Amino acid sequence: MKRAHTVAVAGAVACLALAGSSSLGCSPSHTEAAADGGVDAPDATPAAPEWTPVLEHLDGALLSIWGTSEHDVWTVGGPLGNSGFESLVMRFDGTTWRRSKAGGTETYWWVHGTAPNDVWLVGEKGRITHWDGTRLEERVSGTTATLFGVWAAAPDDAWAVGGTPDQPDAANDVLLHWDGTSWKPETLPELKKVALFKIWGSSKDDLYIVGEAGLVWHRTAGTWKREAEGVAKGRLTTVTGCSGTEVFAVGGRDLLTSDGTQWKRADAVLVNDVNGVACAPSSAPARAWGRAVIVGGGSLKLRLVGDRWEDDFGSKPFSDLHGAWVDPTGAFWGVGGSFNASPRAGASRDGVIARYGAGTVPSTIAE
Repeated sequence: MKRAHTVAVAGAVACLALAGSSSLGCSPSHTEAAADGGVDAPDATPAAPEWTPVLEHLDGALLSIWGTSEHDVWTVGGPLGNSGFESLVMRFDGTTWRRSKAGGTETYWWVHGTAPNDVWLVGEKGRITHWDGTRLEERVSGTTATLFGVWAAAPDDAWAVGGTPDQPDAANDVLLHWDGTSWKPETLPELKKVALFKIWGSSKDDLYIVGEAGLVWHRTAGTWKREAEGVAKGRLTTVTGCSGTEVFAVGGRDLLTSDGTQWKRADAVLVNDVNGVACAPSSAPARAWGRAVIVGGGSLKLRLVGDRWEDDFGSKPFSDLHGAWVDPTGAFWGVGGSFNASPRAGASRDGVIARYGAGTVPSTIAE
């Protein structure tokens, strides 16, 4: 049975977001839309939305989801060391899901881009793949470390981060920049010997990186500096925001907020580890079901409604969720699978895609 209750958030802000695009944000001028593009139109008196599995039991785990619109959705992942399976890239065109043939066995950890013909996928063994609107092409990264995050500001301005978790003497503090021609390493002011997990920016000149040991780097005016020292209790796995003055970082049982100058812990009750958070883009209609979503381990799903979190923990799908996204219609998406299990030859990672919103999304996978 689905369980729902609310959790108060001390000092709740007008807009909470942790998402993978600088174009995402929240606005008090949102208005309710009469219909949703990219999904089957709801009835005149639709039932209250609920979390619905869209795809289940995929051979690889899905770790990230993002799109340019509800008609152009990307989700990526892979076998995470389970031999016998390939890299996993799924695309949705508003009607049908298709599996893109990326080749290889590396797991992709993140996807982001600037347009339907400018999409970056990054993952294990330093793999970087680019979609130009016609085909997937490999790019040279210059590293064999896992790349856990990517964020693009423009076709000639993208960033990727990575490292080797829990191994300080291995390749760590990995920061790469794309200048439109090639990926080049960037050196941070201080090497902390930790993996960097995600990068996000409110603009090309206002960037954040998070990683192990609660690490936060902030770049303004071309200079990187450390922030939030001692605020997080453990590793931070995701960073994003609605704007440069509303920035958020999550990981484990930590939810941190920043106004662009100072970080603090949000007083939210998290019953399991948090992996992903996202909020509605500024163009999305206001929705009664909330404007932000958190996903995590053990079916953790929270929706920010006003200044309170609605807890959907225990609702389908009953899977660990890793990545989240809010599409332009205001619908919430979450992806995951058995990404925490130890590698085992021939074992499926039971990848899953879930959605919360008006209307329905087809579950058809084209051959």
